[in-house]
Amino acid sequence: MTTTIQAGTILIEDRALMAETLGLQSEPYSAHWGVVKALDGLALGRKVQSAGWNFFFMAAETKVMFFGAIGAKNIQNAVKRLLGKLKPMNFNCLEVTGIVAKRFLGVPYTVVSAHSRHIQQSCYLDGENERRTSQRDAEQARG
Repeated sequence: MTTTIQAGTILIEDRALMAETLGLQSEPYSAHWGVVKALDGLALGRKVQSAGWNFFFMAAETKVMFFGAIGAKNIQNAVKRLLGKLKPMNFNCLEVTGIVAKRFLGVPYTVVSAHSRHIQQSCYLDGENERRTSQRDAEQARG
């Protein structure tokens, strides 16, 4: 996990079929997640659309906070917490949308915010059960 996370970074769940079909390259990040290389949300959206797939953006923002200054290890821990919060929704992408350092009564803290994203073939967002089944199939394919 040496990849630097910043606002605009896209994390994608490891799914071989999707990565091969869309020609996505990613660096391993955490467990079954990787960081998409050389693409931001807009460029990834274009690439997904040109392959005939769809890239959904979920409006609900998720945030985590930690005490202390911005540092690579703190950001990694915050992103892991974000992934844990979003796991029950079974979306296959996450876009980090903000990393903001703040102070309250002289105590530094940082807020990391993200939006769920989802890549799929259908133009209608799959329901939670379909996404769960797709995620389970991907896990079985990994072994």
